[in-house]
Amino acid sequence: MRKLWLLFAQAVTATLAVLFVVSIVKPDWLPWRTQIVEVRETSPATAVPVTVNPRAFSFSEAAKKATPSVVNISATRQVRRRNPLLDDPVFQRFFGERLPQETQLSLGSGVIVSREGYILTNDHVVEGVAEIHVTLADGRVTTGKVVGSDPDTDLAVVRISVTGLTPITFGQSENTRVGDVVLAIGDPFSVGQTVTMGIVSAVGREIQPANPFGSFIQTDAAINPGNSGGALVDVNGNLIGINTLIFSRSGGYQGIGFAIPVSLAKKVMEQIIETGSVTRGWFGVDVADISPELAESLGLKTTRGAIIGGIERGSPAEKAGMKLGDVIVAIEGRVVPDSAAALNAIAGVAPGKSVPVRVVRRNQDVDLQIMVGKRRPRPRAED
Repeated sequence: MRKLWLLFAQAVTATLAVLFVVSIVKPDWLPWRTQIVEVRETSPATAVPVTVNPRAFSFSEAAKKATPSVVNISATRQVRRRNPLLDDPVFQRFFGERLPQETQLSLGSGVIVSREGYILTNDHVVEGVAEIHVTLADGRVTTGKVVGSDPDTDLAVVRISVTGLTPITFGQSENTRVGDVVLAIGDPFSVGQTVTMGIVSAVGREIQPANPFGSFIQTDAAINPGNSGGALVDVNGNLIGINTLIFSRSGGYQGIGFAIPVSLAKKVMEQIIETGSVTRGWFGVDVADISPELAESLGLKTTRGAIIGGIERGSPAEKAGMKLGDVIVAIEGRVVPDSAAALNAIAGVAPGKSVPVRVVRRNQDVDLQIMVGKRRPRPRAED
């Protein structure tokens, strides 16, 4: 009897040992073990030899297609440098307001958009220039002329007179999605062309002081100083944006750059080439988005629309009877969801045209008829 008990004890001990090992190494073999959290798992991969194409993850074809269309722009400008001594009334008496002149070199990039020699770039690259030199990807250097510019969108068009140009292919910026791989091509620091890669980290980014009439493509592709006016292209080498801004606390690259969508750039470019400038409609109002807190304080039923925060004297809006606190909800029958939509809708109306505008005033719909004026260009920052 004692021998049987000893055999039973040894069998139980061995069984428990085996179960312990199995629970550690292969817990899924235990049928009574319940799953704590149900997760989605991929099926076990079959051991199949994989041949990796070394060019499968290369974007060399996209770069090869786009780089011939990207140029370097260097421009000299005369800048008045303020001398602190000239602030002294005694010095002003003898020297007046004459200020010493100095020549500065502005470096940036541009994108060839047609065989006729038109180049799209940033307004701040060619602002106030006296002479422009354009260096092509093949090393040729030629002079260029500013056809026109638009400070409101920071876009400008330059023209050169040379043959054998390779215009870039325009893509569809409206189809750009967060996570898309993009390449930023430019000529920073005048060291020659560079290509940096990243992804689209945001679309439709509104930065109104920088661009009140459009939204930016945000990317983490390195956009260094000197890349301004260069190309942001997709993996097929098609232009989807014009590089224009970086967010930085130090002045260098920190992973956040912005490009003007090519859909907007194309419209501005065509107006500049056709007329030399961009004409926009103007109401003479300051508009803002409606926050939930503002809607509650004003007793508004919704946050949709653009609230009027300021009206210029003698402006089309004032003449039409618009009041402070009015909320623009529709222009020419098109719904206005926010202030950016309102600005774009107003800008898109030809000056001299009378348009119906619906506003909400004290929770009552009011219909106005506004004779659209011509928007004055945004004043440039003084050096």
